[in-house]
Amino acid sequence: MSGVPGPAASAAPGPGAIGRAGRLPFALEAALVAAVGALQTWAFVDTRLWPLPLLGAALLAWRVGRQPPLRAGLLGLAYGSAWLGAGTWWMFVSLHRYGGLPAWLAVLAVALLCAFLSLYLALAMAGFARWRRGVVAPDAALFAALWLLAELARGVIFTGFPWVASGYAQVDSPLAGFAPWVGVYGIGSIGAALGAGLAGAVAGGPRRSGPALAGIAIVLLGGWLAGRPVFTEPSGRLSVTLLQGNVPQDEKFAAEHLATTMAWTREHLLAARGNLVVAPETVIPLLPAQLEPEDWEPLLHHFQRGDQAVILGLPLGNEAAGYTNSAAGISASTLALPDGYYRYDKHHLVPFGEFIPLGFHWFTRLMNIPLGDFNRGALNQPSFAFRGERIAPNICYEDLFGEELAARFADAGAAPTLFANLSNIAWFGDTIAVDQHLNISRMRTLEFERPMLRATNTGYTAVIDHRGVVTAAIAPHTQGAVDGVVEGRRGATPFARWAAQLGLWPLWLLGGALVLVSSRRTRL
Repeated sequence: MSGVPGPAASAAPGPGAIGRAGRLPFALEAALVAAVGALQTWAFVDTRLWPLPLLGAALLAWRVGRQPPLRAGLLGLAYGSAWLGAGTWWMFVSLHRYGGLPAWLAVLAVALLCAFLSLYLALAMAGFARWRRGVVAPDAALFAALWLLAELARGVIFTGFPWVASGYAQVDSPLAGFAPWVGVYGIGSIGAALGAGLAGAVAGGPRRSGPALAGIAIVLLGGWLAGRPVFTEPSGRLSVTLLQGNVPQDEKFAAEHLATTMAWTREHLLAARGNLVVAPETVIPLLPAQLEPEDWEPLLHHFQRGDQAVILGLPLGNEAAGYTNSAAGISASTLALPDGYYRYDKHHLVPFGEFIPLGFHWFTRLMNIPLGDFNRGALNQPSFAFRGERIAPNICYEDLFGEELAARFADAGAAPTLFANLSNIAWFGDTIAVDQHLNISRMRTLEFERPMLRATNTGYTAVIDHRGVVTAAIAPHTQGAVDGVVEGRRGATPFARWAAQLGLWPLWLLGGALVLVSSRRTRL
């Protein structure tokens, strides 16, 4: 396991290994790998299927380990493109149905984006084929390190798009116990190691399969044990009311529907029973100055002079200073603030929806989406204080970036006691994006041991406790409100501590060090 490999364990596969892989035409092999990559995305919707991504990683490791680097990279590209395509096809809905792009162009745009984002995995698989040693444990570590670097690159470079990062499928698996220690990327890397170990066990025959399978069982048991400690303690309880307006996206900004939607919003905000009321992203689609007095003044008066508080989404700003996608918090304590409300401005903006990347104005001109260039809020903004709790808003897919939420834990005395996500997934219709986003939020609660309140336009609107359990919810694509109770938490998990100070750099360095060691040993 630890010595210099003999000829059978050389880095590049010999003619015999390539011949064995060649029993299938390469095009058919790439199609098989792509099919498995697409199939495993069901686990991001129904997390009871959590073994699927592990088996997918096992197949990928098995096949790329029997190819020269170029072909291995192409298999990685096929697997990654199918994985992302099956997991994010709903982007087509926003581009075609609401953005007005021709269907063929919307399909092409999604396909090209998925292929581009899969180049990281392609490079990783080429590296695995080049540097593998033919020994199960070192090869599993190399595969996991390259997988980690590929997922980090996809999640960070060009503002990042870590949707369906492999760890999200493990939110209900034994590996979820590692969340408060290493976060979603660490879980994904551990899952990749298990997949590569399984591939090595099967390929190595009975002599190698026993120890490898025992190692896999130990890691799964370790994940279960890692999830037993509790790093936080209760800070208080709030009753909450979460609104779900279920406004169709093509009506949300339409003037002829505005009076109806505003009347529904105003009525349910004023009638809410919870101590804390949370309403979705842009539940008020106009600036406060553009609202009729009966739509804004009653809300300010009700929450500034009562014992309830509200957090709701709306645009803020002006033409001179620019505009932001924001959340406003209103309570008795905000009466003294200059505008009468707390303000959170979205930090992590959506490319093409909320800002236009350099060189892509031609593309956005083809679309009919009523959003433009927003200003970016600061990374670490103060939480909204209410009844001893510190509520940290995040908007839309900001809860996808755990390392950015971790920045709010740099000052332990100001760290959030709970999160509130305000979203509008109506852009993507009645699709799997709704379930995927719920599981993303659940992973954040495990990483930080903080509850998450989710108020969305079309779903999932839910209360999630600090252990990732949904304690109250309203069915997606229905209109109404859900009442629940949330328990805030104080204290910090290991992940919150190290990510607050160092971001994702420890994972980058760990992955890079493992790859460097493996590549040097291979050259020796």
